[in-house]
Amino acid sequence: MTAILPAPVVLENDVVRLEPLTMEHIPDLFRAGGGDEEVWRWLPVPPPRTEQELAEIARGLLSDDRHVAFAVVQKSSGRAVGWTTYIDVPGFEMSVEIGWTWYGRAVWRTAVNTSCKLLLIDHAFDKLGYNRVMLKTDVLNERSQNAIKRIGGVHEGTLRRQRRRPDGTWRDTVYFGILEEEWPHHRARLNR
Repeated sequence: MTAILPAPVVLENDVVRLEPLTMEHIPDLFRAGGGDEEVWRWLPVPPPRTEQELAEIARGLLSDDRHVAFAVVQKSSGRAVGWTTYIDVPGFEMSVEIGWTWYGRAVWRTAVNTSCKLLLIDHAFDKLGYNRVMLKTDVLNERSQNAIKRIGGVHEGTLRRQRRRPDGTWRDTVYFGILEEEWPHHRARLNR
């Protein structure tokens, strides 16, 4: 690893609470997005059809020491509506990736994603001392690319045939970055 990943922590604002992901979140998470083809369309695993399948995916994520996983709890409902992670970025000093993120369709186009990114990026720069946050997505996932650009992500390039999708086709991966000195402007804009 090129940087030390953060210890699990609880981060919150008026919209969401990010708390360490546990198996206790699985029932809420399955209700939020289990089996939904569109929610899981761009993720590296097939859509979970049962709570047990979702639990297996979560166990795999939690056992991977390259990730620090958070359940995204919507404060208005008190329920987990998705998850997101910090990910190690080999080859980049003092950088961290935000990814492996999904939200149930009911919270799409709400303040949930922006609120999560504000918490995670603020924590990465202000508390943990990272100098760069990376985000990436499938070249075909225009909704995600637009969301990343909206929070201030700068397109840094595309890796062609970076990995296989669950259906066996090749995924080109679009990379975005936000530098520490760029973030205050974007934070202020997003908070307005």
